[in-house]
Order: sequence, then structure tokens, then C-alpha cells
Amino acid sequence: MYNENRCRTDKMNSFFEAKGRRFGAHHRRFARHAHEMFGHGFRRVPVNIEETEESFIIYLYAPALSKEHLKVVTKDDVLTISYTPQEDSESTEKFNRREYSNGAFERAFALNGKVLHENISAGYADGILKVTLPKNPETNIPAKDIAVN
Repeated sequence: MYNENRCRTDKMNSFFEAKGRRFGAHHRRFARHAHEMFGHGFRRVPVNIEETEESFIIYLYAPALSKEHLKVVTKDDVLTISYTPQEDSESTEKFNRREYSNGAFERAFALNGKVLHENISAGYADGILKVTLPKNPETNIPAKDIAVN
């Protein structure tokens, strides 16, 4: 299973804020340049992928998210996991220090025909999204040891 990352965050400038002050202009230029280079920002959501005899299991670490805004989709043999929080215009939270946010993200995984799409299941508990991808027995050939001469 091949892993392709696509990440997205909102409010890029908040990355360069500290106690209500912005860093110098050269940091803002870097932020704009980095935003252009990397597309949508720096948000990276880590995953572990386990392979068993009958399935692949993706564990995506995503604590304190609203389950209703998580989306798991397969299209064109690609599994996409995304999170888009609802914009809350009434949010008046003022942090002195902010080291994490629950902003939007997206991860995509090429399935390469190795998964039975109709049997994929997902569950979210204790801050971990668990996606179980049953293997397609027709396309998953077991490993074979090759002797080295």
C-alpha cells in the first residue's frame, strides 16, 4: 500500500503569532513562501499502518476532533481521510500560548487494487481513527523468499 500525503491547514499567520505580536517581516515573507511551496500549510497528522493476514489497518492520531467532521472516502482506488471543522465565528478564545490546533487536514493513500472497497470500516475512539481495509485475496500475493546465490 502506497502512502501519499496531502496536508492542509487554515490561518497560516497564527503560526507566526506570539502573545498578540507578530514576528518581523522576514518571518511573514517566509510564511508566504512556505505556504506557496508546500501548498496548504504545515498540518501533519501522523498515522501507523499495520498489516495482518486478512487486512491493512490505518491508525490515524487525531485527538479532540468532532467525529461528525471526519470524512473517509474511496474514489479511483485512493482512500482519503479528511477533517474540516465547522467555522465558529463566535469563538472568542484568546490564548497566551497555542501549540496545537484542530484545524483541517487531509491524508490520501493509494490502495493499488489490494483492498476490497465494499468492506472498509472506520471507527473513532480515544483520539484514534481506526480504518480497517480488508485485503483482496485475488491481488495480494504472499511474500516469497528468493535464495541469493
